[in-house]
Amino acid sequence: MTELSKEYTQKVNDHFPGKVVRKDLTKFIKGNAVVPTYVLEYLLGQYCATDDEETISQGLEMVKSIVSKHFVHRDESQLIRSKIREKGSHRVIDKISAHLNERKDHYEINFSNLALKNIPVQDNVVRQHKKLLTGGVWCIVNVGYVSIDDKDAKPWVIESLDPIQVSNVNVEQYKEARSNFSKEEWIDLLIHSIGLQPEEFNFRTKVIQLSRLIPFAENNYNMIELGPKGTGKSHIFSELSPHGILISGGEVTKAKLFVNNSTGDLGLVGYWDVVAYDEFAGRTKRPDKGLVDIMKNYMANKSFSRGTEVYTASASMVFVGNTDHSVEYMLKHTHLFESLPETYQDSAFLDRVHSYLPGWEVQKLRTEMFSDQYGFIVDYLAEVLKELRKEDFTNLYLKDFSLSKDLTTRDKTGISKTLSGLLKVIYPHGEFTKEQAQELLDFAVESRKRVQRQLVRMDETFEAVEFSYTVNSSGEKHSVDLLEEINLGIKENYSKATQNKSKASSPLFPDDSDGGGEESAAEEHNEPTPTAGQVKIRDNQIGISYEELFGAYFNNVKEVEIADPYIRYPYQVRNLMELMQIFIDKKEPGDPLEIHLRTFHSEGFKEKAIEYFEEVKQSLAEESIEFTYTFDEFLHDRYIQLDNGWKIVLGRGLDIFQKTNGMFDLAEYDQKKRKCRECEVTYVET
Repeated sequence: MTELSKEYTQKVNDHFPGKVVRKDLTKFIKGNAVVPTYVLEYLLGQYCATDDEETISQGLEMVKSIVSKHFVHRDESQLIRSKIREKGSHRVIDKISAHLNERKDHYEINFSNLALKNIPVQDNVVRQHKKLLTGGVWCIVNVGYVSIDDKDAKPWVIESLDPIQVSNVNVEQYKEARSNFSKEEWIDLLIHSIGLQPEEFNFRTKVIQLSRLIPFAENNYNMIELGPKGTGKSHIFSELSPHGILISGGEVTKAKLFVNNSTGDLGLVGYWDVVAYDEFAGRTKRPDKGLVDIMKNYMANKSFSRGTEVYTASASMVFVGNTDHSVEYMLKHTHLFESLPETYQDSAFLDRVHSYLPGWEVQKLRTEMFSDQYGFIVDYLAEVLKELRKEDFTNLYLKDFSLSKDLTTRDKTGISKTLSGLLKVIYPHGEFTKEQAQELLDFAVESRKRVQRQLVRMDETFEAVEFSYTVNSSGEKHSVDLLEEINLGIKENYSKATQNKSKASSPLFPDDSDGGGEESAAEEHNEPTPTAGQVKIRDNQIGISYEELFGAYFNNVKEVEIADPYIRYPYQVRNLMELMQIFIDKKEPGDPLEIHLRTFHSEGFKEKAIEYFEEVKQSLAEESIEFTYTFDEFLHDRYIQLDNGWKIVLGRGLDIFQKTNGMFDLAEYDQKKRKCRECEVTYVET
């Protein structure tokens, strides 16, 4: 581990002793076992929740032994049953479900992998663990075998049954420990906890990942995420928590989901905190229209009925599925709900959705994106989130912000519930600044706006309204834009007749409402005029290039000074060369140009950097450019100083682009296809 990771390890173990575990250990013991992460980390938490390497090693062997001896693989079910018969009893780890046998007037259980069916169990076991009646629960079970003469009786006996989950948590201790972490440290701890490496994600994509936790922390929260395959959309809902259940969208029935009219048994929403629908998309599917009507009522009113009896429940609804086309195609030709079954393309149903996560912004998971550092035992985190469902954070933002009066009640509810969930996840102790709340409020507004904008496309009875809020202390109004519309240059317009038909002049100026832009980068891209002002670039924004950012300012220059302390890795040198290309394009062939780079490198990087810069120097000399460089250990500022009277202040230096996926990624060759990092570029006339 690096020194940094050692500091991180020490800190999380000091403040959460016995509650964190190294995330790579799960892979060591899982093997081919089809078992949720929370089951494995439940065991790891008992034996490996420490930073002592010797204890971890011993505990890991113990957990491996437990999984090897007691986890039931389906192809070994007969072998385990034989072992139970020979020994008289044996402990197994399996997924167990229960049902009532009315004819015999007792409860029976089924084992998923052991393949035992209709085994009698005492009533008090089912009363104590009612989730056994709804889809099954992973348990540690002592199964006995008693040889009997009665051919109608079964020899199998349930001696004990314990669901695999943390028995209790102290939320106040959790909140108190949270106060010892900065925002960045805490978010990274949560990202590690869900099994991912935070260094592979920017702030926006971290928030998207953590938004998948909102349904576990917020009652009656309705969320949809559609995007490409392989981005881990359903992983959290199947692996993170024993309080959530993931079901196939095509297997849902009214009886299974709400109430069985024949037996009176409650369905999934009565027992689970989160009901997630996997593979929800698919235009060829034909779901029951009656089910959609019941879901609409439940998602709006938290209730459902059976005859004259009305039930209430707090289960959140999550819908995940794959898109058929790119987001660019959908916004130009259809809408972002196009991949859903036609029955679910019901504007009244979709209007109940509080948040639409942009799944197309999430990277496909690669090996290097998985964490090998310490994170919360997921079962512990799941129990904390369950406890936080009892708290209400929906009004905490009102002291600082006021949502636009133009928004509907459903719009405001969606925004406030999304923000409440994010605050519970990131600031469970309730301590946050106005600026920290605002960056989450922006995301919450955007998430609901994505739903509403598609409804405008789909149903002419919906009108586009401005999604904005006011900062109470200053009276300043903030409008929130959808990143995918910025990327496509779709200009905000609140007239239905022209909605989505006009284009902004440049993705650099998304707040432009009249086509001119607050710092008009160009009149329709014809001969851009350099203008003083500032451009704000968002995480994951595309369509940005050095040419568009800097080209207008590079005319008639003879001397240039570039200050950027971080030009050390090959991709950063590539960025520098791409900037050099702009200078080459702007000057007359043969005209001299002097460019001086100020940067900083620790001794570990300096030797390689000199090698890079000497090659740059040689290459640019062929274009009549004299390139020089110096190392300044006190350098912090980032800017481009031009001798034509302009200075460009670079918030992140030249490193504004996220890493590409290599030589087969078009973004490697086209800056406008690269996703950006959040930053600001300021143009100053000197």
